[in-house]
This record gives sequence, C-alpha cells and structure tokens, in this order.
Amino acid sequence: MIQTEEAKASISLSEVHRSVGIPRNVGFVKRLFSFAGPAYLVSVGYMDPGNWATDLEGGARFGYQLIWVLLMSNAMAVLLQTLSARMGIVTGRDLAQACRENYPKPVAYALWFLCEIAIAACDLAEVLGTAIGLNLLFNIPLLYGVILTAIDTLLFLIIQNFGIRKMEAFILALVATIGICFAVEMVLAQPVWSEVVTGFVPKLTSESLYVAIGILGATVMPHNLYLHSALVQTRAVDSTEEGKQQACKYNLLDTGIALNAAFFVNAAILVLSASVFYKNGIVVTEIKQAHELLTPLLGTTFAGVLFAVALIAAGQSSTLTGTLAGQIVMEGFLHIRIRPWLRRLITRFIAIVPAVIVIGIKGEHGSYDLLILSQVILSLQLPFAIIPLIQLTSDRNTMGSFANKTWVKALAWVTAIVIVGLNARLVAGTVSGWFEDAGENVFWLWVTVVPVVAVVFLLLLYITMPKSWRMRRKEEPTGIPVLELPTVQYRRIGVAIDHSETDGRVLAHASMLAKQNNAEVFLFHIVESVSVQLFGKEADDQEARSDMAFIHEMARQMATAGLKVESALGYGRVATELVNLAESHKVDLLIMGGHRHRGLRDLIFGSPISKVRHQLKIPVLVV
Repeated sequence: MIQTEEAKASISLSEVHRSVGIPRNVGFVKRLFSFAGPAYLVSVGYMDPGNWATDLEGGARFGYQLIWVLLMSNAMAVLLQTLSARMGIVTGRDLAQACRENYPKPVAYALWFLCEIAIAACDLAEVLGTAIGLNLLFNIPLLYGVILTAIDTLLFLIIQNFGIRKMEAFILALVATIGICFAVEMVLAQPVWSEVVTGFVPKLTSESLYVAIGILGATVMPHNLYLHSALVQTRAVDSTEEGKQQACKYNLLDTGIALNAAFFVNAAILVLSASVFYKNGIVVTEIKQAHELLTPLLGTTFAGVLFAVALIAAGQSSTLTGTLAGQIVMEGFLHIRIRPWLRRLITRFIAIVPAVIVIGIKGEHGSYDLLILSQVILSLQLPFAIIPLIQLTSDRNTMGSFANKTWVKALAWVTAIVIVGLNARLVAGTVSGWFEDAGENVFWLWVTVVPVVAVVFLLLLYITMPKSWRMRRKEEPTGIPVLELPTVQYRRIGVAIDHSETDGRVLAHASMLAKQNNAEVFLFHIVESVSVQLFGKEADDQEARSDMAFIHEMARQMATAGLKVESALGYGRVATELVNLAESHKVDLLIMGGHRHRGLRDLIFGSPISKVRHQLKIPVLVV
C-alpha cells in the first residue's frame, strides 16, 4: 500500500511502527519478553547525567533526607508512564499527536515549543555528562569533550539501522553497565542501612527545595511521556479490546520493572554520595570532584573508573532516546518529518552552544551548576505534558473502556498538583529574589519576566480546563482526499541524451509523449571534455565534433518518424547546462535517463538529476 506523507505523519515512528511481532500460544515469560523494551528505553532518561548531578548534590548536602523524593518521583513516573503507554496502545496516537488533535493550534504550538526546550535541556545534561566522563577517563579537556559529543550522532544512525529490537538490546546493555557499576560502588561504600531507612520519611526545607525539584525534574521527564506513547506502537498488538487489554497489562509490568531498576540506580548514587561525602563533611560542587574524591575515600582507584564508565554509559544511552523523543514531538505536533540525523544535529547544536559558552566563561566549575539548572527546567516543563496526558486518558470518547478509573484520576491529579505546587513555590521564590536584588533595574523585570510568567500561567490554566470549556480545534480532513486531475498537455518536450545504453528508452518515451501531445522535441546533449571545461563552446576538439554529429543523427532519425525535432549542444557542467538549455528553449517537460548508481559512485561520477530537478520549475521525467 502506498502511503502519503500525511498518512506517514499520522503514525508514530513510521519506520518501526508495528515492526515487532507478538507471538501467540506461548508462555507468560516469552510473551512478556516480546513486550519488554519500550520501558527500558524510557528508563534511561531516569538515570541520565542530570540525575547524577541532582542525586550527588542531594546526598552530599542533605545526607539521606531526600531519598523519599526519589521514591515519590519514581511512583509518579510509574503512574504517568503507564498512562502514556496506555494511550499509545488504545488510541494508536502518541501524546504529541493527541495534543495536536485536541487543542487549538496556538496552544499545540506552545506545548511543542515548551517540549523542545525540555529536550534541549535534557540533551544539555547528556552533553555535559559524556564530556565529563571522557575527561575523567582520558583527561580530555571538558570544552573539547563537549565538542566531541557531536560525533555521537553517528552512533545513533548506526544503531538505528539495525531495527528497534537491536536498539533496545543496546540500550539495555548500557543500563546493565550502569547498574553493575553502582552495585559494586555500593559494596565499596558500605553505607549504614539503618540511617538510609530514615531518608524515606518525608522532610523538606527551604534549602533542599531547589535540589528536590531538580530530582523531580530529572526523574519524571516530560519528553519521556511523549516517547513512551510512541514506542509501545512498535508492537503488533491485536486491535481487539482483549488484545489491547493484554498489551496494557504486559506494558505495566515492563514499566514497573524498568523504572524500579532506574530507582535503584538513582538511590545508589544518592546513598553513595551521602555515605562517602556527607559523612566526611564534603560538599560536592561538580561531578569531577565526586570522581576524584571517591578513590581516596574508598581506598581504590577502581571506584573512580567505574564511576566514569557508568557516566559515559548514562550519557550515551540517554542521548539515543532523546533523539527519538525529538523526532516524535516534531512529527506529532507539527507534522514535519526531517531526517533523524538532521534532527539529532539540531538538538545537539542547541545543547552544545550554552555548554560551550558557560564553560568558556566560568570554566569547568560552571558545568555542574548548568547540570542542576537543566533538570530544574525539565521540572518546570512537566505540568505541560502531565496535565494533557491526564485529560486525554480520562476522556471516554477517546479511550472508551480504557479511560482512567476514578481512583487513577485521583492519583494522577494529586501527582499533578504536587508537581505544579512545588514548581510554583520555586518560581515565586526565585522571581521575588530577583526583584529584591534588581534595584534600579526592576523595570526590566516587569516588562520581561512578569509577562512571560503570566502567559505561562494562563497556558497552564487553559489546558487544565475541562474539555467542554475549551475552544475546539478545527477538524482536520481525514481519509483519502478526492483528487481533481487537471488536463496536462505538453507542447515543447526537452530530451537529455548522453550517448549511453539508456538513450533508446529515453527517446522511446519522448516519441510516445510527443505523438500523444503533438509536441515539438528538443534533443539536448552536454559535451564534457577537458578542453570544453576550460574553453566552453570555443573548444573544437574531437569529442565536441563527434557529439555534434551524434545528436544531429538522432534528430534526423526521429524526424523520419514524423516528429518535429531540433537539437542543441551544451558545453561544461551537465546539470547547469541542461537547466540553461531547458530554460532557453522554453520546454514544458524534460526527459532524462537515470544514471543507475548511488552513494560513493555519485561522488565519483556525479549526480546531475537531483540538481536539475531542484533548479527547474517544470516536470522532470526520469527514465
């Protein structure tokens, strides 16, 4: 079946959509294994370098006090990721597509913009984490490491070509590497477990609020909600209600296992930091400092190496899933499909620029603050992904019998209220601090910060409204459009011949179309000899004379068949000369022969077809 670009844009990750088969008549374990994967790709976002920064900061400054924040964040993540997966399975829509279809365009575009900020903030953490890991292992300066991270785009492209299951296996291997490294680190650190348990009792001070929100933003990541709703659609689930019910059950198990593994990694980092740094009265101001102090405090260089290896694994695994999330968000909200490598380069460029600026100005010490800030930005964006998800999965018109039950709604809205409340407290405290410190510049805060905060608040208020209160989005046309086929008639047909085996087929097509349209034919041939490249049509070498005789003979033979034919030679670059000949002879159709090579041979022998097609405004028929 031929798919239009519009049809492809309506499918999440169309290149791998329903590409993983679900076996029938097999045991529980094999069936679970076939569904396992999407949650593990999502879980890497819960153990990326941004988490490291917030967990290290929380453990070093507040001991075990913030473990409860990790547990609460993980419980929230399991609930929200389950809702995200359920949406993808039941509706066949990812969260970005559902937002586009249910909100007016300005609101949908605003949500897209905020999500792009979140993805850029997340990628910033990946850039810094990988660069720090390279610095720790190979002593590469942090600034050079940041620039080197642009190369990992190639890693993504290579892995993506092997299919979704291979990508999932690669990510799982990286996750396992992180888990093993920290399991060994915990054994070396020997924390006092009775003190660790006290950290599960909720306690929050004004000093720990900023770090707590950073932990929350690093754990419940907004773009992961978009990602999960698309990844579950890679499974060829039965479209029956029973098939969807079964898929939801297995994805709940997959999510629970994967995110609890992520909780173990985050808790291990915080416990490690508390038992090694807090116990010794050391405040960690950067990840590099944590690495350097692990060796003397734990008494082995092996601890530092494990730390650096796990950090690089975290950065690389998260950067792969961040690319997928960016692709999903752009296609879902905007219906724009660009090549994944280009999408990756754009995201990475947005992340590298602030990293280079901060490191250039503040040195390597600024990277840690930038990591913490990136996670707070993620947390501030969370409500704009969570609230639409709750609204849409509670809608019976969309979800049918799979709509959220009352107790699920209650838990989900409590989660949203907690996140919005913590963010509001942080924003209010930060803005009031700015006003206190502004002095004479307070006017600029009124004309810049206050309007932005007001607009964001109004947007949040709007998406929280019940669906019946909101402006309805104009329905987009669905189904197969009715085509109106205009009458096409060609009067002047240009034919490019190159003295090769394809000339016969090219001329046959030209003859047929010329007879059908009673059109005039213009034969074009380009002379490419060395002297022609130097002297143009002034050159009078053997190749030019031979080509002239050839094209005149072709014109004579076609004329004897009853066609009106003229011939013309071009001199120099094939693409440029063909465009010039087509425009000067005012042809309304150009017929060319395919060169039948690609890749490296295009670089060696040239590829004029694409250049000609892009420069001419008339149809180009390639035979």
